[in-house]
Amino acid sequence: MLEKNKISIEKLALVHNDSIRSLKIIDKLKSLYKFVVPEKADAIIVIGGDGELLHALHKYMELDIPFYGINSGSIGFLMNVPNVLKLDQYLNTSIGAHLHPLEMKVETVKGVIHTALAINEVSIFRQTNQAAKFRIEVDNIERMPELIADGALISTPAGSSAYNLSAGGPIVPLGSNVLCLTPICPFRPRRWQGALLPSSAVIKFDMLEVDKRPVNSVADFHEVQDVKSIIVKSREDKLIRLLFDKNHSLKDRVIKEQFN
Repeated sequence: MLEKNKISIEKLALVHNDSIRSLKIIDKLKSLYKFVVPEKADAIIVIGGDGELLHALHKYMELDIPFYGINSGSIGFLMNVPNVLKLDQYLNTSIGAHLHPLEMKVETVKGVIHTALAINEVSIFRQTNQAAKFRIEVDNIERMPELIADGALISTPAGSSAYNLSAGGPIVPLGSNVLCLTPICPFRPRRWQGALLPSSAVIKFDMLEVDKRPVNSVADFHEVQDVKSIIVKSREDKLIRLLFDKNHSLKDRVIKEQFN
């Protein structure tokens, strides 16, 4: 965690959606500050909801600069409350949080290899009315010979409050160094609720009966059809930095969400 972040207010980039609420915030920001292109910025200001922030992280994560989200959506779990008049003060007293994306490596039934990164989660889904059937390995050790379910997902701590939570998985703190493995509507074993795995774990899903039970996989926005096997691991060599208001840190949000 970083208690203070020295960021030049003259070197901010602005990324946003085009909702009415976003455009009002943007008009006010542009009347107060000048903005540069992301490649020349010290930080990127993202106006929108969690989805807009996710898109911005994917597009600009290689710049290795922090992202500060301003919420103009509905939930905005990873966003900050709009306060454009004190943006410089909020930025320079903000608390930093670090996260690492997941890498999804997929082999299709035709032998084609696809690789994609996920900041929230990697998911697998049944394509048809037939439930998916797959085997799960963790660090080359078979942990579940057969899971029959609508699918499953591997979530980062940052994504644990999103789809993972809706699927019945736990919320975990950002610095917990764990991944959430959560089944989606499991049929057999019916009461299996998933597992918490160390962030260093390499998880492999081998699809069973692929002709009868076709499966798709998704890494955030990147979808692959007709999957044969999937390997998921954390990319510790890639670092994403988020900034949060000091009085409303991500740690506080994670705790609060568990009591909602």
